Amino acid sequence: MKKYLHILKLSKLFAGINDDKIEAVLLSLSAVKRSYRRGEYIFRAGEHISSVALLLEGGAHIQREDYWGNLSILNKVIKGDVFGEAYAVSGGCALLNNVVAVEDSTVLFLDFYRIFTAAPSDCKFYPVLIQNFFALLAEKNRMLAQKLGHMSQRTTREKLLSYLSEQSIKSGSSSFAIPFNRQQLADFLSVDRSAMSNELCKMRDEGLLCFNRNRFILK
Repeated sequence: MKKYLHILKLSKLFAGINDDKIEAVLLSLSAVKRSYRRGEYIFRAGEHISSVALLLEGGAHIQREDYWGNLSILNKVIKGDVFGEAYAVSGGCALLNNVVAVEDSTVLFLDFYRIFTAAPSDCKFYPVLIQNFFALLAEKNRMLAQKLGHMSQRTTREKLLSYLSEQSIKSGSSSFAIPFNRQQLADFLSVDRSAMSNELCKMRDEGLLCFNRNRFILK
């Protein structure tokens, strides 16, 4: 795992844990590394899981598909991100969403449930892990609230402006790149791609923004 140590150090799950202790944590949590090809499912809706997943390489989407195959992207997972944590410790709740690799990916699975059921009293890093775990849950709730804020807007233009404004603030610049292509952005905002593209062109012509592929400049 030395190859991925820099990724683990950047992950919020391991914040405050020294490098020499990370290996001990991985051993304690029965860490397992698996690889996925682009398009493969990492998790499927309806599954029951007991392991927290951490993305070491590649990228993935947390998404939902309805009976007719309509796709909604809930979030993008990038290197160092943790996912599946709420279900891994819920004691049997089935997954509501799919997690799909959007590029060749490597995922680390950690048996986090044992921390809450049989944590040895002599493991000094367990309290730090638990604190980091709940911090991650709080961060996910904040991200969900942001997405709901975008979705609550009435029109495609308002949804776009809400999302792009948030991305600009997040990057600290009026020039920024988003983690989605056009179709993925439409799926994330639950809007029609053609209507969204037309609205982007209108806003560009009105001088509100400029864009090139996934890079935007707000004016």
